[in-house]
Amino acid sequence: IPGGRPEGARMTQRLAAFSAALFLAAPAAAQVPFAPAPDQLSDPNATVVEELVVVARDKGPPWWRVSDGDTTVYVLGAPDMMPKGWAWDQSVLQRRLTGANVVILPFNNMGVSLLGAPAAAISYARMKGKPIEERLPAPVRARFTAAREKLGQPPKRYAWDSELFAAVIMVSDLRDRERVTVADPGKTVERMAKAMKLKTVKKVYPLGGLFGEVRRTPAAVQRQCLSEVLEAVEAGAGDIRAAGEAWAEGDARAGLRVDRPYDRCINAVPAGRKLYADLKADTAEAIAQALRTPGHAVAVVHMGSLVSQGGVLDQLRDRGFTVKTPGDV
Repeated sequence: IPGGRPEGARMTQRLAAFSAALFLAAPAAAQVPFAPAPDQLSDPNATVVEELVVVARDKGPPWWRVSDGDTTVYVLGAPDMMPKGWAWDQSVLQRRLTGANVVILPFNNMGVSLLGAPAAAISYARMKGKPIEERLPAPVRARFTAAREKLGQPPKRYAWDSELFAAVIMVSDLRDRERVTVADPGKTVERMAKAMKLKTVKKVYPLGGLFGEVRRTPAAVQRQCLSEVLEAVEAGAGDIRAAGEAWAEGDARAGLRVDRPYDRCINAVPAGRKLYADLKADTAEAIAQALRTPGHAVAVVHMGSLVSQGGVLDQLRDRGFTVKTPGDV
């Protein structure tokens, strides 16, 4: 349509932008029971498989290796978050991309289809309201206002009926303010793979009924989520920078040491728990598929989902594949 886009397309684009803010994050634990929201927040990647988390022997960021017979998949463990523009040694990545059969990119993208957009748009519209700080009790309101002002956002930015939704939007604003990204190093790997004309694999998941479930999350859990996000804003991104530096030096354990209130908030929503379980299981399956072709492949997986109990490497070991740590590779 000359001069603009159809209204449906505009709404789809708006919903897709919000889905990116909601789900561009580390995948949560797989194979959890998809029960109603819990009474309190829990970190889906809190339990790490200890023997999988070591300091790399090779130069640069940590790599794991999954093999089966005559095929190897080199897995780059990506930090859950890292400072934008962070310099890291890409020499091992360049070497392993050369001749790779396929490059598996992080499965952390959400989208809104035209068919699913109307229902999502209705739920989205129902969550709009007055700025939530107008409804918060005085002590919480004071903290929220201070956090909002620190992020340089007006009250209307958080004009939602759901405190949980406002909280995860605030996390997105915090990342922008602190110049923190969850897109890299996957974005860098994708660019390099395309320049080398390598086949890439990635996946986009439907937004589905997320908005409705966010609205139905118990008020106490929403308030707890908001409180933890306010703590994150007050603390800043110092731990993320420290973890990014450790990751670039190959220290996988230290690279995991970041607070993840975002993950705990999304883990309170049944659709979020199911989505993250699917992300982890699908990533493991993509690696298993790559192992069917002789030669080698490369995968990029966020470390939280990679080394946690029930995570990608745990699932691959259960399927009989050989997994080597950064200390072995």
